[in-house]
Amino acid sequence: MAVISIEDFQNLDIRIGTVTEAQVPEWSHWVIKITADFGKDIGKKICFSGIMKFYTAEDLIGNQYPFVINLEPKKIGPDRELSEAMMLMAVPGETEEDKPILFNLSEQVPNGTKVY
Repeated sequence: MAVISIEDFQNLDIRIGTVTEAQVPEWSHWVIKITADFGKDIGKKICFSGIMKFYTAEDLIGNQYPFVINLEPKKIGPDRELSEAMMLMAVPGETEEDKPILFNLSEQVPNGTKVY
């Protein structure tokens, strides 16, 4: 495990976003394309998450989750769409067979709420 400084951790911008759209791209057999709303100051961002084996797009819509929103965008798939965020989840194992556990908030918060 790599050790990072507190300054490195503070560079992460983790925010709560509400999933407004989710769909499986035609080319995909493992990722879901997620659009999340982070409020008026940040707006909407797209991310791709490899959770299709365990969740449907419909499972995600309307729910709030934490995302890292300041990652360098990454091109995904044959259409080279930009993934602008990363959805955070707990992964109890280290294989593709281990189901990721999505975080649920105990209360709804405004989109864009910062996670510390």
